[in-house]
Parts: sequence; C-alpha cells; structure tokens
Amino acid sequence: MKTLQLTVTCSPDFSEILMAEIAEGGFDTFMETETGFEAYSENPAVDKQLLEEIKEKYGPATRLTFQFSELEKQNWNEAWEKNVEPIIVDEHCLVRAAFHKIDKPYPYEIIITPKMSFGTGHHQTTHLMLSAQLKMDHKGKRVMDAGCGTAILSIMASKLGAKEVEAFDIDEWSVENGNENAATNTCHNIHIQLGKINEVKLNGTFEIILANINKNILLAEMQQYAHYLKPAGQLLLSGFYEKDLPDLTTEAARYGLKEMLHKERETWACLLLQKQ
Repeated sequence: MKTLQLTVTCSPDFSEILMAEIAEGGFDTFMETETGFEAYSENPAVDKQLLEEIKEKYGPATRLTFQFSELEKQNWNEAWEKNVEPIIVDEHCLVRAAFHKIDKPYPYEIIITPKMSFGTGHHQTTHLMLSAQLKMDHKGKRVMDAGCGTAILSIMASKLGAKEVEAFDIDEWSVENGNENAATNTCHNIHIQLGKINEVKLNGTFEIILANINKNILLAEMQQYAHYLKPAGQLLLSGFYEKDLPDLTTEAARYGLKEMLHKERETWACLLLQKQ
C-alpha cells in the first residue's frame, strides 16, 4: 500500500491550524518542515474537496500551496531522528528517544521511537494529555487508550500504576509500533488491537478512558466512550482547539458526562469529563 503525501507551504503562524483542518480530510501523520509541513495518509479516499475548501479559506491570509505525491510505505524514523529533541512535561516526565543521553533522572521516563504513528510528546495535544495524566489517579485502574498511536499515553498510564490498559488504533503501523514502545518501556500490561472502538473486542468497563484524536471522531464516539466508562469514571480528551470546547461539552452532557476541567496550550485544548 502506498502512502499519500501532501506537502504544504505556508507561513509558520498557520501551520498548526492547517494541520488540524487537514486532519479532518483524512490525513493522520504530520511532520513540520522549514517551509510548512508534510501530511501523510494511507487512505486513498482522502477528502480532496475539503482540501480545496481549506485552500480557499486560508489562501487570502497566507502564502499557501498544496502538492500531492505518492510514497512507498516506509519507516520514517531516520527523518524524525534528525530533528527530535527530548520533551519534559511539568518537570515530572521525560519523553525521549533511545539514543538521547539523560542529563538527570525524572520521576517518569518514557522512551518513544515512532514509525508512522502519531504521539511523541512534541505536539501540544500529547503534551496536554500527559500533563493531565500526571495529576490523575491511575493506580489499580482499567484504562482505555482510543487511537493510541505510538502508545505513549498507554505507557504513561502503565507507569502511573494502571492495572491494565486496552489500546487500539486503525493503523497497523501504530499497533506494531505501540507494542514495540510498550516492550521498550517494560510495560507488560498494555494490550493493543487493530480497529475502531466499535470493531475491537473490549470486555467490561473502564475507570479511565483516554482519547487524543480529533474533534469529529470524538463527537462521533462520545456515546461509546460513555458506554464503556464506569460511573464516576474519567474521560480525558484532546486533539481539538479551544474554540471546539463548547461543542464537545454539549455532546458529552447528552450522555451524563460532566466537565471537570479543561486546559489550553497554544490554542489547543484538553478536556477532562466525569461520568455522573
């Protein structure tokens, strides 16, 4: 299977908002460049009409070009390793690659080597999720990680004392890479499946559900998150902008999910909900 690459040229101020908009069109992996960013998708049916609308919407405000190309499916570690730096979350968690040298110990350390998977701690939403997780009680609890990517959130949950973590993703690379990262971090209580929430096998309910995806998927799957969440359980969401919070809290309220708090980081947001 070939990977569709979209090379976007734009001013730096527009990179993040364009990534979020383009994600709605079927692209799920992004890499920043000196002139903008590259977006990747293994789905041949990306929404090109939506991409044209995005160009029309933002074209008057920034220099903007889209260029499509097809790539043979490949591991992109080499390109990633040239630019990646360790990430420190709230001075409590270090996210690094295996080749990084450690200057000092941190209470929690996560080693991540992505393939075509999203989630290295560098994106604002992953940082927000990790920061929120550090303040949540995971000890002895069952955790679901929806759309796990590199499994970074699953690993954080395991290191914070979760009893077991059920994770899943629609991307085969993510399942493979997530399992590799879990093994690297000696997290043996993480089980990763291939598929969507309505396709994988999930037994029982969960005290914590984590979902760092995008607004449309979160809205579409909110009812299922509520179904699998135990009473008084916590649902932590990200992958959307501050301006999207009202839509998400309104939909959550339909299923007895009450907002406990939200945080923002450079226009991105995360939302913690509790089942009533």
